[in-house]
Amino acid sequence: MDIFSAAVQGIVQGLTEFLPVSSSGHLTITQHVFGMQEDNLFFSVMLHIGTLAAVVGVYIKLIIGLIKEFGLMVKDIFTGKFKWKKMNSQRNMVMMVIIGLFPLFLLFLPIPGTDMKIKDIADVFSKNGYFIVVGIALMTTSLLLFIGDRKNKKTAIAYEKKGLLNKNGSGRNRYSVIDALTVGITQCFAALFPGLSRSGSTLVASEIRGINKQTALDYSFILGTPAIVAAAFLEGKDALFPDDGKTVTIDYLPVIIGMIVAAVVGFFAIKLFKWLLKTDRMYVFIIYTAVVGLIVTVISIIELTKGTNLFHPEQTLVF
Repeated sequence: MDIFSAAVQGIVQGLTEFLPVSSSGHLTITQHVFGMQEDNLFFSVMLHIGTLAAVVGVYIKLIIGLIKEFGLMVKDIFTGKFKWKKMNSQRNMVMMVIIGLFPLFLLFLPIPGTDMKIKDIADVFSKNGYFIVVGIALMTTSLLLFIGDRKNKKTAIAYEKKGLLNKNGSGRNRYSVIDALTVGITQCFAALFPGLSRSGSTLVASEIRGINKQTALDYSFILGTPAIVAAAFLEGKDALFPDDGKTVTIDYLPVIIGMIVAAVVGFFAIKLFKWLLKTDRMYVFIIYTAVVGLIVTVISIIELTKGTNLFHPEQTLVF
């Protein structure tokens, strides 16, 4: 992989990991258009590390506060002082993040009749023969964002009538167990389909449950952090120590450049997302994902009739 390709994929990863447009979908589109067929698992892992650095950069104060609160909560549990109904907002966030992560274990369940796990479905749909899945998933993301935006506006109207608006706007600022599990299951589902945005889907799930949109966005990013760490650890292990025992050769310069680009772009992408959500400009993402999804779907239908990649006719479709 050359430096230019690494930088391009770093930009795509940094932008789309946090904006509600699907990083996996856009990386698939990028690789499809540029004819990138190599499966560089280690590079993919390092891009995720870069985006993890972006989350930490934006939410460093909140993350430190949650880590401290987790330590205090553990102490209270062992000393018998823990009270579920008396949790402060940070302790509630810690507990709900933990609960929201439980559904991730569903991804490791085996699929009957195959040697695959549920999480492997994403790898299947990433093949160029399933390019149409990306298009349909992007249009689904657009629909979900539209539903979430409408729900948020209805919640705002209801809260305004009751005089319950606060500095963060409308909606609840605390999660319940049902809220956390709903968002956690949504995150798992989004992980299976390239083009279905994780951040967008989890945000909408929270909004439908009546959570304040800024609280929902913060929860979505914090919930995604342990998932990124776990994925990087598992995929990193597979990348560095493959089952076939082959020696892994790594060109570190493109990897480092891609990781740095993903981190810097990701940092500003989070800031942009928070501002657009706060100023009610979600229609930008609704329109964008709908248009891109439609274009990808049309292209994929043409490709399915020809049996080859439209941009690289020498590449046959792989299923």
